[in-house]
Amino acid sequence: MSKLFSENAPIYLQLMEIFKVSIVAGVFKKDDRLPPVRELAVQYGVNPNTVQRAYSELEREGIVESERTAGRYIRIDDEGIARLKKEISDSYIAKLFERMRKIGLTDQQIKELVSDWKEEN
Repeated sequence: MSKLFSENAPIYLQLMEIFKVSIVAGVFKKDDRLPPVRELAVQYGVNPNTVQRAYSELEREGIVESERTAGRYIRIDDEGIARLKKEISDSYIAKLFERMRKIGLTDQQIKELVSDWKEEN
């Protein structure tokens, strides 16, 4: 397995997150064509079926659309991007709180640490 990927989740889900983050960060914009499956498989060192599954799931979620022989394109609109950004942000925050609680911090302590960190950085 590539060092890029964690063993904690299926690779296709991790690829989906990479694509989603790229979309909300503006790397990919509406109507941009996604790279071909084989190209990404080589780039990430994964099986083409894994990339295909990630693309299929993104299509199922309405983020991308397949055009027969022309490839896949970003089809999510600004409202969808805002929802996706909130979904990703919520996930990151939940992971942070989960990890901090594991070391015995209360929610209030976590909030204070985040606030302090923000002021320092």
